[in-house]
Amino acid sequence: MEREGGRPAAVVAVVTEPRFTQRYREYLEKQKLLDRRHRVEKMPDGTVALPVLGETLPEQHLQELRDRLAPGGTCIVTQLLDPVPSKKAQGCSPAQRLCLEVSRWAEARGVTWSPELEADLPRSWQRHGDLLLLSEDCFQAKRWKNLEPELWETVASALGVRRVAKRGRVSPDGTRTPAVSLLLGDHGWVEHVDNGIRYKFDVTQCMFSFGNITEKLRVASLPCAGEVLVDLYAGIGYFTLPFLVHAGVTFVHACEWNPHAVVALRKNLDINGVADRCRIHFGDNRQLKLSNIADRVNLGLIPSSEEGWPIACQVLRRDAGGILHIHQNVESYPGKNLQPPGSSEMEKEHRSYPQQIITNQCTNGATRDSRRRMLSAATKPEWQRHCDEGQRHRVFSEHLLDWPGQEEASDGTKEERLRGSGGSWSVCHLRPGMCAEGFPCARQC
Repeated sequence: MEREGGRPAAVVAVVTEPRFTQRYREYLEKQKLLDRRHRVEKMPDGTVALPVLGETLPEQHLQELRDRLAPGGTCIVTQLLDPVPSKKAQGCSPAQRLCLEVSRWAEARGVTWSPELEADLPRSWQRHGDLLLLSEDCFQAKRWKNLEPELWETVASALGVRRVAKRGRVSPDGTRTPAVSLLLGDHGWVEHVDNGIRYKFDVTQCMFSFGNITEKLRVASLPCAGEVLVDLYAGIGYFTLPFLVHAGVTFVHACEWNPHAVVALRKNLDINGVADRCRIHFGDNRQLKLSNIADRVNLGLIPSSEEGWPIACQVLRRDAGGILHIHQNVESYPGKNLQPPGSSEMEKEHRSYPQQIITNQCTNGATRDSRRRMLSAATKPEWQRHCDEGQRHRVFSEHLLDWPGQEEASDGTKEERLRGSGGSWSVCHLRPGMCAEGFPCARQC
């Protein structure tokens, strides 16, 4: 674990006199509390600091050390700000260390170690404080079942954590509930710090996406003072918090229908000191009663946020329009021209702005499905990338929506402001009766 800038993170240690060091070490090893990744250190006053796992040493263990193992001796908890890695930790990678310790432990229990078992070990994982989150493609062999639950204690000890969880596929239930099983530990609540923002959530109930860090950093840098944002898919606050904490939006309306995510979102707004600038709308955002209020709308849903486009237009300010932040997964096929016949002029017009959704108009008689097919066909060339055929990409794009009769839209002020914000963008001038797609709509947007 590292701090920002690549420096090792501080670790918790228990301090005692040199004469009690061996007693402390044996006790901590027996309780699976000794942090073997770091060296025991001698302190300036002559005492010795033994690194321990976790964020602190529980009081019951401190009392045991003070009263029974070393009565009358020094026993305090401190932090080693620059911990020194142990020789064992320096000599191998975390994955190698895991393989070494699990194989030794398994063989001591009569298991014949094999290349198949070694290949079934994880090579990467997510770490949230003292919780290790494994991917679904490891520890799949049936032989592991006979070694539980002690197996997970060995994994935790090897990698310096106290809790272990394993994830499956995200449930297709609309709330994107992660299929995560807690293998070791009594709860799944963790804390992650991202760009100075604290996120608390239960890994067994809520997702945390590391893949959108670039976009979170970008929106955090936007000048949004005085603006109102509607976040249609707020989750635990992935984008709500960067907009509030760093971009300086005046107020956020955060929509979320996963009750577990709402609990985490409330906590995160509170611990980051911005709860008074956000209102949570629990439930289906398609039933949102807000309108004519937002300067920006964030549509952070993948693989597609298209169902949210109509409500996004509904909440935009009628007098000034606003910006839609649209997220979407797309597929690219390099070297293939997927452009439909007759659309070459459209491609030329928008060639300089990849990743954007191009609005177009069609006849009143066109069905919604046919309009979607036309939109999809027209926009695929804009999303092509130099990559393996059929690769899926996550696209973040901004769209400036202007209502008719706005002087600001004609003099280029908003366009210049959006161009300076980075990312991809497009300018859409909407008429009454048109939705975000640019097509005739049955209701006034």
